[in-house]
Amino acid sequence: MSDHAVPIPARRAIVLPSLTFLGLAALALSISVAVSVGAVAVPLGTVWGVVADRLLPGLVEAGWTTGQAAIVWDIRLPRALLAAMVGAGLSLVGASLQSVTRNPLADPHLLGISAGGAFGAILALLHTGLFIGLLTVPLLAFGGAMTTALLVLGISSVTRSTSADRLVLAGVAVSFIVMSCANLLIFLGDPRATHTVVFWMLGGLGLAQWDQLAYPALVLAGCGAWLMSHVRRLNAMTMGDETAATLGIPVARFRLTVFFVGALLTGCMVAFSGIIGFVGLMIPHIVRILVGGDHARVLPFSALIGAIFLVWADIAARTVMAPDDLPIGIVTGLVGGAFFVWLLRRRG
Repeated sequence: MSDHAVPIPARRAIVLPSLTFLGLAALALSISVAVSVGAVAVPLGTVWGVVADRLLPGLVEAGWTTGQAAIVWDIRLPRALLAAMVGAGLSLVGASLQSVTRNPLADPHLLGISAGGAFGAILALLHTGLFIGLLTVPLLAFGGAMTTALLVLGISSVTRSTSADRLVLAGVAVSFIVMSCANLLIFLGDPRATHTVVFWMLGGLGLAQWDQLAYPALVLAGCGAWLMSHVRRLNAMTMGDETAATLGIPVARFRLTVFFVGALLTGCMVAFSGIIGFVGLMIPHIVRILVGGDHARVLPFSALIGAIFLVWADIAARTVMAPDDLPIGIVTGLVGGAFFVWLLRRRG
């Protein structure tokens, strides 16, 4: 039988597992490289040895220094894992928002969620101080993101703006207001501390610590599982509100629910990474080119490729100006901006 005689579903059944395996292998290799490179290079063999020794003590004979073990396990591995989770989370939100709004340019920051996170983080860094320790910044950032999300939902309900276009407009309006308030906090804060705020607003993964990774991991797993359980509805929403309604989907309520789940996921990621733009806009479009438009494939592959992309963006951020860290938002902004122009040209 020739290749042309193989049915399309059969080809897809062969290709998708292969893509999944290659994606997982690429993610594992990317994380290994991220842990290996930096101001102090650590060989890949040492990286794997340290990780194996921490997971299964005594399995590997130690051939590394205490300093190398600390760099691998305490500093770089948590950072690489956080980068993977943030990339996966933002990509999931972008894919789901593009579905329910039918807006190809929708991303997690379009609806004002990141602005709320920025407000909370600036409040902690410049005004309240770390009154509950290192968790103060991510907790206040998460609180600001969720407050903004609830504000957008409230405005949408009061004004009955539950359609896709009006929901986006409400988010954009709230985003401008909240960012103005955040800029006012910067203006009123201590000028000597503003450099920490600027770095956080441009994105950074310096808060990565083992005892804090559980929070984004749990939120990512919970929200990702909920989105995967509603792939049929997401597919229907891409065909328009009227078509989705004829299939028995409560369109307005489902759109608001997806928005709230996206806000929860984005708020948690922004709380630990700062504002990282363009990931949620760019990755879902790349995934649809590779695997088609079915959200049963778009969502998991968006998470996988988003994780790989942000790990490599962090590698670039740490090595371009080593030993100084470049804010990761600059890297994603450069790549995402070029992709944005390409997307507009392609749509045109």
